[in-house]
Amino acid sequence: MRNAGTWIVLIAALTIQTKAVAQETYRGVRVEPEFRCAPYDREDYPYPQSVEPQVIAGIGKIYGPYTGQCFATARETDIEHIVPLSEAHDSGLCSASAATKARFARDVLNLTLASPRVNRYEKGAKDAAEWQPRRNACWFVNRTLEVRRKYGLSIDRREAAAVERTLAACASTEMVVLACGLPAETRNTAERLVPRENASDALERWDTNGNGQITCAEARRHGIAPVPRDHPAYRFMRDADGDGVVCE
Repeated sequence: MRNAGTWIVLIAALTIQTKAVAQETYRGVRVEPEFRCAPYDREDYPYPQSVEPQVIAGIGKIYGPYTGQCFATARETDIEHIVPLSEAHDSGLCSASAATKARFARDVLNLTLASPRVNRYEKGAKDAAEWQPRRNACWFVNRTLEVRRKYGLSIDRREAAAVERTLAACASTEMVVLACGLPAETRNTAERLVPRENASDALERWDTNGNGQITCAEARRHGIAPVPRDHPAYRFMRDADGDGVVCE
């Protein structure tokens, strides 16, 4: 016959197992609040400049996917961490070994190119709930999930919701690389020809009143506002100030 102490141990074990089963996940990523278990030190995440040629080779040219900008030389770009180092630190890497932190910092899966303006003054250490690029947002948010899954990083609910809103409107999560060296008019035409969701699909999703246009009220009702230029709803909306984002 089991004594009281044995029953307490069994109940505690069952409670732990129940909590483990109930662990919330989003697309294979653990959902939980960010937690800084140790101070963040940028020096713990070293990466050499020598990874830049690998990043360029992966894209196919010296190109910033966040803006669709082509660069003449690599000196005009920054190496950009898609999941920022401090974000990764607070999502599980704070307790990782020095070798794992260094491997994460130089992993080309998490690296791309961006202009210094975008990297240092727009994106910075923001996560996908705080910042998404105007171009290639579908590729960007999907890549953040790939990186988190590879390193066992968590995601908080706010970011998971923002990522899902973007992915729900995506026909593809492949990076779109625009042609470089074309006249502006030709470049704009090429951009419009980038495969996206069919017009009927976008209108069926978000054009509530069926008038062939999508308003900010409809965008907010469907949870897709603000709408960046590379979102399939954008072409059916009016960008009054021409800044590439509607319903800010």
